[in-house]
Amino acid sequence: MNVKRKEIRNRIHTRIRKRVEGTTERPRLAVYRSGMNIYAQVIDDTKGHTLASASSLKIEGAKGCNIEGAAKVGALIAESAKAAGVTKVVFDRGGYLYHGRIKSLADAAREGGLDF
Repeated sequence: MNVKRKEIRNRIHTRIRKRVEGTTERPRLAVYRSGMNIYAQVIDDTKGHTLASASSLKIEGAKGCNIEGAAKVGALIAESAKAAGVTKVVFDRGGYLYHGRIKSLADAAREGGLDF
């Protein structure tokens, strides 16, 4: 990822974070995507705590750099969040476009029982 693209994504992410805030009732589901993996966290911003996390590194035999791996991470984060007692979240796409791996993760999390 070149510098200009990273700067653009950070600018978009800053704009999103002005509006999206995780509370105790509706924590924030934050997504980060690298070249090889995808990561998701459920964060309570009022306390500054991570309630649940999942990544493609935790899933055996799954690549995070494809749509199927992102769907597995979405199912895993939904399972972890429900175990932590969270059913409603606010989705933070992290400045990435809502398609491909990000969309796949979000759809799998919805199917897993998260409401956003």
